[in-house]
Amino acid sequence: MPVIRRTSPSPATNRAAALSRRSLLRAVGGGAALGALAGCGVPAAYVAPGDRAGADLSARDRRLTWANWPLYIDTDDEDSTKRPTLDAFEKSTGISVDYVEEINDNDEFFGKISPSLMNHQQTGRDLIVISDWMCARFVRLGWVQEMDRSRQPNVTKYLDPLLSSPAFDPGRKSTVPWQSGITGIAYNRRKVGREIRHVSDLWADDLKGRVTLLSGLDEAFALLMQGNGVDITKWTADDFHQVCDQVEKYVHSGQIRRFTGNDYIKDLSSGDVLACQAYSGDVIQLQADDPDIRFVVPEEGAELWAESLMIPNLARHKANAEELVDYYYQPEVAAELAAWVNYVCPVPAAQDVLASSKDEDTAALAEDPLIFPDSTMRKRLAIARDIESTERTEFAKRWNAIAGL
Repeated sequence: MPVIRRTSPSPATNRAAALSRRSLLRAVGGGAALGALAGCGVPAAYVAPGDRAGADLSARDRRLTWANWPLYIDTDDEDSTKRPTLDAFEKSTGISVDYVEEINDNDEFFGKISPSLMNHQQTGRDLIVISDWMCARFVRLGWVQEMDRSRQPNVTKYLDPLLSSPAFDPGRKSTVPWQSGITGIAYNRRKVGREIRHVSDLWADDLKGRVTLLSGLDEAFALLMQGNGVDITKWTADDFHQVCDQVEKYVHSGQIRRFTGNDYIKDLSSGDVLACQAYSGDVIQLQADDPDIRFVVPEEGAELWAESLMIPNLARHKANAEELVDYYYQPEVAAELAAWVNYVCPVPAAQDVLASSKDEDTAALAEDPLIFPDSTMRKRLAIARDIESTERTEFAKRWNAIAGL
């Protein structure tokens, strides 16, 4: 295999746009709108199975349009306009890919394409990548098509079992993970002076005023519930309100400095914050500059999440899109992508590919548990059930009041 080199862009600059892909609901209004649609409060929004497919032009029109987040695919070190894995796909298949980096926020993109989907119109896109909590809404609304797994042997063979059957899409019939990640705790080992192993360690007296939590409802709640011993695959409203009661207490006591988006990176790097909720992919980049930064999956567990590929209704190049999805599940291709993006790879078999590299830096990535979680870590990871439409308005109202959104 060719040598795969991990790039090291600055977290505060080149990664800034990519990091926003985990940004979530910011206002109650957005939650209410999504809740109403997801609950079919607008009957016309739901699309029945028989009305989702359009005429597939793939056989005679060898192209597709793919909407993704910025900086979420490998690029050439010498020419950022070149994308080695995607270029190789186009060359080997003859399928031309219009790759559009247009997704900067889940809600914003929802607003962009929802009018077409609810009105049974084409979106102009054959493949999209959004966070699984938002994928759940698309699936419930019937806005995406089931993929033909007979055309995707690599997905069938190599998809990580931990990601293979989320509650919103059993068996992953309509979604396929693009990249995955973990929401856990990041901290400065040298400045804290000890290891952090539990969610409850965030509430230690010596960390008062030096702790941040994630501001997004969907981002924050699962890890905090796990700290209470809750099975996040089947949490309840009582579990949610217990977390809110706890967080309110620590806000009022001054334990929590503030609620953040991805700007926790700056706080942790500067030392203003000693411990915080964080994403595994971010910490890999931070560790390149400061080896004292640690990421921990608490002993009670941490949330495993994904951003997934979906084919929207009436896509004109469905078969071409399915072929592209399966291409990225070849272990060699998945390894090349993982070496660049540094998120949890949804293809565990890619680990052996990286390990066999003659390049030391590339081979070392195979041993990074934040890209390939080890067996101990995997036992503590779980995918949270998503917030139902009937819950979202109430829960968002309470959480946003606490977080100051």
